[in-house]
Amino acid sequence: MPRVSRKQAELNREIIVEAATRLFRERGLHGISVVDVMGAAGLTHGGFYGHFESKEALAQEACSRAFTQSMERWKQKIDNSGDHLSARASIIAPYLSVANRDNPGESCPVTAFAGDMCHETAESGLHQTYTQGLEALLQMLAPLMGADQPEANRQRALVDYSLMVGALTLARATRGDGLSEEILEAARAFLTVDDTTEKPATPTL
Repeated sequence: MPRVSRKQAELNREIIVEAATRLFRERGLHGISVVDVMGAAGLTHGGFYGHFESKEALAQEACSRAFTQSMERWKQKIDNSGDHLSARASIIAPYLSVANRDNPGESCPVTAFAGDMCHETAESGLHQTYTQGLEALLQMLAPLMGADQPEANRQRALVDYSLMVGALTLARATRGDGLSEEILEAARAFLTVDDTTEKPATPTL
């Protein structure tokens, strides 16, 4: 069998990472096998270990790639917006949409990988990649909050993003029931209301 050229090997590696990035977001880091990834990439199982030491090594790179893709999308939305309020809305509205709910393979890695991260140790490379990616997204979101103090912006970004992730997670968990759309609509309305308008009251539990 002829040896694969270096250029082809690099292309194959890129195809594997892209396939894994999509599949891991769709089915979780532990929900797919190396065989699944290589099949999606259109390559043979035996070639995997020529590119990666382990499935865990691929998962870490795929997690990093997913965060990079999200950051690029957010940056584009921010750059195309005229002010902080419209930039914030341009991130929140599509995030809390039915289309985003129904397409996890192209969606937020924070939501997609959260369940898996609960089973990772704080010292694992995968956990650290996830935490660093989350922190990077929060740093992009915080300046859009509109407060005069960085700490106030940070706190609101933490709350807003937590609500976004939680709402998307619940909407996916209840997909097929009207409750799913209701969750998305309620979260979107709460988060995108103009700051000059009083937010809907949050019920006391």
